[in-house]
Amino acid sequence: MEGIPLHPTVNAALNGIAGILLVVGFRFIRQGRETAHRNAMIAAFCCSVVFLASYLAYHFSNALVAHYAGPAWGRTPYLVLLVSHSVLAALVPFLATRTLWLGLKDRREQHRKWAKVTFPIWVYVSITGVLVWLVLYVLTDSGARALSAS
Repeated sequence: MEGIPLHPTVNAALNGIAGILLVVGFRFIRQGRETAHRNAMIAAFCCSVVFLASYLAYHFSNALVAHYAGPAWGRTPYLVLLVSHSVLAALVPFLATRTLWLGLKDRREQHRKWAKVTFPIWVYVSITGVLVWLVLYVLTDSGARALSAS
């Protein structure tokens, strides 16, 4: 992990933790454990809020940008991953806020409808966020190139 910037690593960890909490919360509701479900989903939401604040702070205050530096054959799959992640990530704050709000207001029917859309998108964004970090900072030398450019 030497040479990997700390801030992107923290952001990836927050993304991963949010994803785990989402799956745990989903399992809780399937088991009928509503209080545990609520707590896991609130924790996932809080983790995502901290991630978003950290991500924005990093990118607004840091000119350091890692560009894909892996093999040529991997560029297109990486860009597909990045674009799908980015587009859906822009939706998650709105979807998650609405879904959480409906759940907290005990508007169960609407909460379930929103959750059926929100949950898979949010999990996908959490997983792909970690994958983007892996590609940029672990599997290729993108992170090392960004560090040497600064």
